[in-house]
Amino acid sequence: MALLNILEYPDPRLRTVAESVTCFDAQLASFLADLCETLHAAKAIGLAATQVDTHLRVVAIDVSQSHDEPRVFINPTILAREQIGLVEEGCLSLPGVYENVKRATRIRLRADDAGGASHEYELEGLAAVCVQHEMDHLEGKLFVDRLSFFKRRLAIRRLATERTRVVGARSPGAAHADL
Repeated sequence: MALLNILEYPDPRLRTVAESVTCFDAQLASFLADLCETLHAAKAIGLAATQVDTHLRVVAIDVSQSHDEPRVFINPTILAREQIGLVEEGCLSLPGVYENVKRATRIRLRADDAGGASHEYELEGLAAVCVQHEMDHLEGKLFVDRLSFFKRRLAIRRLATERTRVVGARSPGAAHADL
């Protein structure tokens, strides 16, 4: 297994629409293992293939308390949404940015497993929100695209400020400037 590189905004590859998985083979199984390993290494609850520059309709989530129960959904399709509300979201591709987004907290989902068999799932709460967030990535969308123009601009500005702060903290002169 290997850790995959996670793309960050404004990388244009994040805007690529993913293609359906049609070949359920050893190469896909290896990718799924790498995706889950990357998800856990990042201490995240969700990761889409698009975020690691693989443009296939695959998402991995792990919302378990122990963070050791990854679930993979291939070619996911939402069949029903219920209980729409505001939930706070963040994203590995927009580190440090958190905003409230309107999402269903209950969904019915159809997706394939690693062997290509189709299943239906009822997801609630964090799992439902997480899958919707990751499925947006498969369409080339980021959660900030769901915000108003004004809120989206503020979020992107916060991201730029956070990057400047982190990069400045890494520069040799910055350590002395804080003393």
